[in-house]
Amino acid sequence: MTDGMEHANGAAAGPGPDAQPTPPAGPGGPAAPVTPAAPIAPGGYGYPPPQSPFPQQQPLQQQPLQQFPMQQQPPFANQGFGPAAQPFGAPSSGPDWEALAEDHQARARRRKWMWTGGIVLTACLLGGIVGTAVLWSTHGKATPSASASGTARPGPVSTVPVNTPTVPGQPNQVADHTGRADLTVSPDASVDPVQSGGFALRLRGNSNSYAQSSAQVVDVTKSFTLSAWVYNEAKDGYRTVISQGDGVSYAFDLGRDDYGGKTVWIFRVQTAAGGADATSFHAISPSVDTVGKWVLLTSSYDATQGIITLYVDGKSVALTKVPGIWAAPGALELGRNRTHSGWGGPWAGVIGHVQIWKQALTDTQIGTLKDKGTIPDAVPIASWLVG
Repeated sequence: MTDGMEHANGAAAGPGPDAQPTPPAGPGGPAAPVTPAAPIAPGGYGYPPPQSPFPQQQPLQQQPLQQFPMQQQPPFANQGFGPAAQPFGAPSSGPDWEALAEDHQARARRRKWMWTGGIVLTACLLGGIVGTAVLWSTHGKATPSASASGTARPGPVSTVPVNTPTVPGQPNQVADHTGRADLTVSPDASVDPVQSGGFALRLRGNSNSYAQSSAQVVDVTKSFTLSAWVYNEAKDGYRTVISQGDGVSYAFDLGRDDYGGKTVWIFRVQTAAGGADATSFHAISPSVDTVGKWVLLTSSYDATQGIITLYVDGKSVALTKVPGIWAAPGALELGRNRTHSGWGGPWAGVIGHVQIWKQALTDTQIGTLKDKGTIPDAVPIASWLVG
């Protein structure tokens, strides 16, 4: 390690045991300098501190529907029932042909007006029904329909407010607020509110606790950046925050590890087919306590320069030159990774404010994430649990 920057490649540490981690020290203990919060939901091991680090974003403002006054129907002479009757007992001098003709014309005009009004009203009603159906078809279901080994298709920008964590009517689908790649939550995972605001994914450190997209989200042949706020409750073992790939191996994997007798944050990539340890490359942080605290983890890949970089709390801590990233087939994963054709790295704790960009963000841009949560000049291609 030189000047806080570690350059490493070669064999990757294996995935941690698929076992329940022991809880961290209690409030104020040395393993948890940030005071844990009250339970997010029943179960789990330890809890996040009372204040969420997620930058709070305002929900979208709903625009009131504009009300239009109804047009008043013009009064009709004699209410459409023919000419006025002669006074009782008045002498009759025969039909008033002029009056009858005028009345006939008036009734014809009324019928034409009523038909026209009925057609316009019907068209408006049909338009409203079709518009509602389109909105439900777009935002009431997960947008991607490709298989897990496919590529996520671009979709419309979602109108789901950022403080709504799941797809409306589908509590097991974490909403991608770009409308492209919703995530399916496994049975032992849950989306829970964070005490001071927002939502996060609670994972319980076992093989049935994760979230998965229906298709690939990141094109690893091009530059990209990943970022998430995390709270780790496992004291040892490899633990994955975010990865991609469900075949033989991951393409990339961001998490924590026990490496060379140290506890570290790590970003690793696979550079060749087959998933061998010898072809994985790593960017590793200095030794740091990884348990019982909120941390903003960010990693990037610059395809032009062939460099992977790891950031902790908005600061670059390690970078490594790589020959490229192998495009492993399969979906995006939160809370687990694929290694040697098996699942590993189960996350125990909380993951929130996950964002992905299709570019290698600069150090300056990543520095703004910790305080602002967004980058004004860089729009993510996917984002979950950002409210």
